[in-house]
Amino acid sequence: MPPSQQELVEQLVRLIDIRLLDPLEILLDGDDAVAALREIVRSRARSWATQMLGDDHRVAVGAIVRAISTLYPGDSPFDPPLDWWRSPLGQVVAGRMGHPTAQSVSYAVAGAMLGITRQGVHDLVSRGKLARHPEGGVLPASVRDRLLQQGSRNA
Repeated sequence: MPPSQQELVEQLVRLIDIRLLDPLEILLDGDDAVAALREIVRSRARSWATQMLGDDHRVAVGAIVRAISTLYPGDSPFDPPLDWWRSPLGQVVAGRMGHPTAQSVSYAVAGAMLGITRQGVHDLVSRGKLARHPEGGVLPASVRDRLLQQGSRNA
């Protein structure tokens, strides 16, 4: 089940505060401009969440890619901890894209994305409900497809 818009907004605001605005506030010695930025971020986060949860898949993926590349920069592939997939942003990413950078994910990651155990993933792979990657693990697209099927059943 996808998160509510408010849950997604709150996570986006919290991430931007921690990763971008708090360090900026320290560098600027508590400048009032940061307080104004916090208000702008809250307003924009509502717009981003609307895009991510909206009907236009292309717009949603664009907003997700911008958020991930900004909030999780690095030279190595995006590899969040298992808990992240249970967060509102993680649930939206899994449902829209599967994994944004991986060709395959481990059974543990697939389980976190689906909200089930590794054993549950193993069972789904064995029954042909999730596609196994030829080199091991699970195809992220099959996880995304499973989430989409579950979402349409709950609608």
